[in-house]
Amino acid sequence: MKYSVVIPAYNEQEVLHLSYSRLKKAMEGLGDYELIFVNDGSRDDTLKVLKEIAAEDKTVKVISFSRNFGHQEAVSAGMAKAQGGAVVIIDCDLQDPPEVIPGMVEKWKNGADIVYGQRIKRKGETVFKKLTAWAYYRVLKMLGGQYIPANTGDFRLIDKKVCETLVAMPEKNRFLRGMAAWSGFKAEPLEYVRDERAAGQTKYSMKKMMKLAGDGITSFSNRPLKAPLYFGMALLMLSLAYLVLSVIFVCVAVWTYQHILFAAVFCLISVILISLGIFGLYLGRIYDEAKARPIYIIDEEINMEGI
Repeated sequence: MKYSVVIPAYNEQEVLHLSYSRLKKAMEGLGDYELIFVNDGSRDDTLKVLKEIAAEDKTVKVISFSRNFGHQEAVSAGMAKAQGGAVVIIDCDLQDPPEVIPGMVEKWKNGADIVYGQRIKRKGETVFKKLTAWAYYRVLKMLGGQYIPANTGDFRLIDKKVCETLVAMPEKNRFLRGMAAWSGFKAEPLEYVRDERAAGQTKYSMKKMMKLAGDGITSFSNRPLKAPLYFGMALLMLSLAYLVLSVIFVCVAVWTYQHILFAAVFCLISVILISLGIFGLYLGRIYDEAKARPIYIIDEEINMEGI
């Protein structure tokens, strides 16, 4: 049995040797394996370091993008090239410890199609990061993503059939953990403690985090599209009540007509802007799909002969 490990990397030159060493040690006891590093358009020496490692170890394969396309796209590229009967997805920053991979393999051998890492503790993360992660998964569940388990990321093992299913999904704005959960294959959690980043700084900016969160919501729920209807109905009820109160207060000379117009106009503008923003999110994703461009462009491949 061959195993594939997909490791996206963006500006990770400081941690690559340590990441490779720990992954190699974790996989050697499992049998035949391949480590597929995906260079996501790094601007530092990430590609240079990966080439050095690949030159010494043919089990290391490298895919290099023409530019930075994004984490989910990098993972998708690695999955498309994976040859193993089971595919592990893990970041190279070592926050998700490679040493738990054998436990995932054991659960997979016992019948699970997907074994996802579920964090029971997060080391080194700010209170803001923990709070926003907690709130996000609750909002996602409320909007219809109840099948997506909380406190999870992309760290997981998936069977070859699951990998092929996800690769075949054509959407451009990819949210792989949601796509895997949506597929309906048998999934089991493996609890672990998430470590601090081994070296370097996080490459996931607030902007990228917000995009991923938006992809997760808009890809798996259409409830936000219905929100303007509910806003409109609530506003209608409030407007009728406000109209009655306004007439009463105007009659007793407490308010003027300007107060009524001012409040009504700003309320309506707010609702319109919220509605346009929601429609814009979905329309933007429809636009991305309609262009039908590839989700990534590969510039170079190393040790990928025959694939």
